[in-house]
Amino acid sequence: MSSVPITVVGAQLLKDELQRLKHVERPAVINAISEARAQGDLSENAEYDAAKERQSFIEGRIAELEGKLSAAQIIDPTLLDAEGRVVFASTVTLQDLESDENVTYQIVGDDEADLKVSKISISSPIARALIGKYAGDEVEVQAPAGVRSYEIIEVKYI
Repeated sequence: MSSVPITVVGAQLLKDELQRLKHVERPAVINAISEARAQGDLSENAEYDAAKERQSFIEGRIAELEGKLSAAQIIDPTLLDAEGRVVFASTVTLQDLESDENVTYQIVGDDEADLKVSKISISSPIARALIGKYAGDEVEVQAPAGVRSYEIIEVKYI
């Protein structure tokens, strides 16, 4: 299995979710199943069906998280020495050449991407266009609304 890049923060979020599922959610659903069983006839017991469905979801998510963490290549951006180059986990400030607006993004793994907190996926068109470039370089990004041009203002490893 190939390794999947993830930042230290992203890996910690996955570990926290896994911990919560194993030590809070799983015991709670097991308790709900046993309570529903105590009510008698399981064939028409909606609480039992709902608890079993929830248990199935939790077990599936636990397996998914364990798989992701076992395949994860955890990258700490503060330890990177990419000599000013845009790489995975770097934080990049861009200037839109049409609107002169500045935007800042951190390039992260697919599971961590969240545009609301300025984290874009390594597989997104803008991240793919930025990888390997330096501050001062201009890049063109094929966006759904057409080609956008940006200048890289700053590359940080934070």
